[in-house]
Amino acid sequence: MTRVAAIDCGTNSIRLLIADLDGQGGLHDVVRTLELVRLGEGVDRTGRFSEAALERTLAATRRYAQLCREHEVERIRFVATSATRDAANRAEFTDAVYKILGVPAEVIPGTEEAALSFRGALTAVSRQSADAAASAAQHLVIDLGGGSTELVLGGSTPDAAYSMDIGCVRLTERNMLSDPPLEAELAGIRRDVNSALDLATGTVNLAQATEVIGVAGTITTITAHALGLTSYDPVAINGARVSLSEVLASCDALSHMPRAERAALPYMHPGRVDVIAAGAVIWATILERIAAVRAATATPLAFVATSEHDILDGAALSLASNHASMG
Repeated sequence: MTRVAAIDCGTNSIRLLIADLDGQGGLHDVVRTLELVRLGEGVDRTGRFSEAALERTLAATRRYAQLCREHEVERIRFVATSATRDAANRAEFTDAVYKILGVPAEVIPGTEEAALSFRGALTAVSRQSADAAASAAQHLVIDLGGGSTELVLGGSTPDAAYSMDIGCVRLTERNMLSDPPLEAELAGIRRDVNSALDLATGTVNLAQATEVIGVAGTITTITAHALGLTSYDPVAINGARVSLSEVLASCDALSHMPRAERAALPYMHPGRVDVIAAGAVIWATILERIAAVRAATATPLAFVATSEHDILDGAALSLASNHASMG
């Protein structure tokens, strides 16, 4: 087996997966970890990374480089997404990453981000059923990040993808001032999401989706709330199918909670406390839009699936044919 590492650097978190490729399209986890470094803090307003955000993120990258050395990683891929795409001083960041890891920091477009998320997300549902109905399903994978949200539709491979410039960090900074949030602030987020969806649906036909799969930390945290977990349990979350009504109820609860109450939730990562309310409104608005479209079809949206696997897994799997190695 080949040992690889993938690092996903988003707007809110930087995550590492060290895994063994089994040669048959499978991954066997060795290390899976994340740090919430808020690289994109202020980028929506200033268009630049702050020195503090760069320092936090590069410190985490150094820790990840050490883990890669300790576990004798043979190949590594570092992908950077929304915040890095938007930052005018991104070269300062990518140059520093190269010096630390010896491989390029790839600033990937939203469409590639969507495709990698799709590949990773399907590893959760592919284990559930291999029957003809499942193989013919049109999966709509939604990756709700800190700065952007990707929609990708397809069967076993993506057919259509669109990246929206809405995310839990971006819309928190743009709209949220009060604790708990005011209805006017929540309404502002819904307007931003619906405006983005108006553009996205010209590329991704929501009516074709027979299954919705949500990925990334905002959605997995909402799923933990819907499942009533007493701690964050990725095994329970991965592949969970929760009724639409329960997901929407969880989104409503999280978006109206005071900060202190959110922070006390047993499955809430401290780095998500400030952005989960906006994230919950984003997720609810997207699901309501899909449900409205699906209501007129033979298969209305009744359940929503969640995958713990996403762009990180997709990036690791891509190393099966990518020979980048640590310097």
